[in-house]
Amino acid sequence: MSDALKTDEIDENGRYTYADYLKWEGPQRYQLINGEAYQMASPSVAHQALLMGLSLNFGNWLAGKPCKVFAAPLDVRLFPKKDKSDNTVVQPDLLVVCDNSKLDKDSVNGPPDLVIEIVSPTNTHSELFLKFQYYLKAGVREYWVIDPDKKMVQVHIYENGHYISALYSDSEVIPVNILSGLEIKLENLWNRIA
Repeated sequence: MSDALKTDEIDENGRYTYADYLKWEGPQRYQLINGEAYQMASPSVAHQALLMGLSLNFGNWLAGKPCKVFAAPLDVRLFPKKDKSDNTVVQPDLLVVCDNSKLDKDSVNGPPDLVIEIVSPTNTHSELFLKFQYYLKAGVREYWVIDPDKKMVQVHIYENGHYISALYSDSEVIPVNILSGLEIKLENLWNRIA
């Protein structure tokens, strides 16, 4: 008999570890934040258009460089443990990893250098706040939150145990702090969803 748990049987009020998470089977995707399961909605067309634009920008710029860019779905274990008892596994929309020792065949083990989340109407404020707290605690050096409906981007830069935040909108240009020389032109992103 299989140890697998169908994802439609997951108790969203239960507590789980990465070891539990690896046994889940089914069409639904989940993230774990402090052991709580959060079901992920299917992305919208606008979400995917933005993600593709960002992936192209970062991928082209990083070609031949040591840092690597990845797009969801990819498990990121912010606080990995060898016995897989860690209980926070997220799937950012886009991430950059500059330390190849954090990569194994199944997941990113440790905080990425940059995380980008594209919000959807199904994201709750508490979920976004929890992710902010966990990315800060893990030491993610740069964290972006993109709101396609409001056409705004919050950029958080890790400095001395805190995030220094800035808000970008309209046709502003965002300098990528961890990748000196790379800039993202918001006008080009918003044109993808116009």
